[in-house]
Amino acid sequence: MGAKLVLILTAVGVAGALAITVLLAAIITPSFNGLEAKAVRGHVERTQAALTDYAAKVESAVRDYGDWNDSYDYMAHPSVWFERESFSSLAMANLGVQGMAYVAPDRHVVIARWIGANGAERPAMRAALIRAIAATDLERALRGGSSGRFFARVGDEVAAIGLARVRRSDGSGSPRGFVLMARAIGSAQLAELLVVPARIERPAGDTDIVSPGRATTQIAVPLRGADGHAVAAARFAVPREVSMLGRRMLLLAIAGSTLLLLIVLLVLRRVIARLVLAPLARVERHMQRVRASGSLSLLEEEGRDDEIGSLGRSFNAMLAQLKDLREQIQVQSFALGRSESAVAVMHNVRNALNPISTILSQGVAQAPPVERATLDRAMAELARDDVPAARRARLTTFVAAAFEAERLARDATRRELQVGREAMTHVLEIIGQQQKSAHERPEVEGVDVAEIVARNAAIARYSQLASIAFSFPAGPHVALANRVILSQVVGNLLGNAAEAIAARGTGSGSIGVTIAEEDGHVVIVIGDDGEGFDADRAPNLFQRGFSTRQHKSGGLGLHWCANSVTAMGGTLALRSAGKGLGAEAVLTLPAAGEALAHAA
Repeated sequence: MGAKLVLILTAVGVAGALAITVLLAAIITPSFNGLEAKAVRGHVERTQAALTDYAAKVESAVRDYGDWNDSYDYMAHPSVWFERESFSSLAMANLGVQGMAYVAPDRHVVIARWIGANGAERPAMRAALIRAIAATDLERALRGGSSGRFFARVGDEVAAIGLARVRRSDGSGSPRGFVLMARAIGSAQLAELLVVPARIERPAGDTDIVSPGRATTQIAVPLRGADGHAVAAARFAVPREVSMLGRRMLLLAIAGSTLLLLIVLLVLRRVIARLVLAPLARVERHMQRVRASGSLSLLEEEGRDDEIGSLGRSFNAMLAQLKDLREQIQVQSFALGRSESAVAVMHNVRNALNPISTILSQGVAQAPPVERATLDRAMAELARDDVPAARRARLTTFVAAAFEAERLARDATRRELQVGREAMTHVLEIIGQQQKSAHERPEVEGVDVAEIVARNAAIARYSQLASIAFSFPAGPHVALANRVILSQVVGNLLGNAAEAIAARGTGSGSIGVTIAEEDGHVVIVIGDDGEGFDADRAPNLFQRGFSTRQHKSGGLGLHWCANSVTAMGGTLALRSAGKGLGAEAVLTLPAAGEALAHAA
């Protein structure tokens, strides 16, 4: 049993661990994947916001130049003074831009410059800026507004372009062209802007690209040009901390839950072995002892209120019932023995009466030795004087022979009657001995009546006729009785009470037993709330063969109970308040002395 339990618990543990793994994976992995996706979206949004802010600063600077009276006048009358004051390398460095250009409405470049980090002119980049301006639809880039921003490729570099219409400071007047500023953005600027290692890549797609790897996620955010298409991409990598945290948490949760499940199964195995298997093994050992010894001794209860305790109590109730049934079988065997003994006695009586029957039959059928009429004629003839001497001698011989035959027949009859008298004496002795045995009182001893009632309580508690509540005192009350016969009487009275409750038709009822000692007697009252009976029918209840149950046949009967109680020196009475008001059986027995009570 233990090995099988270990196997079952192992299978349960493996299945539980797999189920927990699948459950945790189904819960934790999607959650952390969602968190990681949210974090990636945050990185993308922050990158887009940083790039937008980077270009917005250029747009803000170029807007100041666009809405400016000096720029408006310059576009009408270009002057060296304006170019030296507002278009110098120092001015561009202060604005933080590398490229700057004024474009006329007819799209020709009025002036353009591109300076390096040291403030020196870069003609190649200036030419690239002019080509970029020529390739860009400036009106589309403004999208109907007065200013705009976008990214563009200028030579080998990528720059944030700010574009504005040239108007008066108050925004009036017809626009006289465009002013354009360019701020280059490289990998260094991008890394400083995003605060993560990043680089500018070309070419690029028009959408955000997220490529998750084992430990990092590669993100590419497009830098969009004036036409909305990407001119480059800002690419950087972020560690998959959330995903790795999720994997570590998943592994930790699986390991912890598996360990916890293993501990629970070990504790469960110990608990089952101690609380279930050990009591069941104790019950099995007790059953083996009962089977080996044949003694229906009760199992020592542990006072538990759980199912195991209920099993022990049910097992003891079963043993008590078996013990009672054994006693009933013994009583029935005794009664059967008495019945067989009575049959044997009748057989012996018949054998003893056979000679008497034979003698009487022979006596009735035996004919007289000499017919009376012939003897009378012979006597009459002898009385006459004229009978010849020879004739008289023959008659005398005949009469003497007749009297001798009569004497012999009378002696034979006397001997046969003597034999019949002896056979009759034998019959009378057999009958007398049987009557003496039948009227002998059963052996009595000190018996605990409460124990007898408790052992027969199963008749009421486990009755299939109705649901019956049963109560009786627990204290010992010792009376002088025969244990086997008293157990039969109490069991019969409890069975009658259960049948009375069932006959009432309510489906439930109660039986109460009280035991009291009064004037040297022990009085047992068995009361029920069954159908009861009319008081005038009480005497009939003890008649042989009488029963209020029309379907009943057999059983011990109240007649036997009353006679048995009387043979033990007690009395049995029945009383009821009326039909439907229940009944009480009052059993009175002699109380035992202190010595017998102590022994019992």
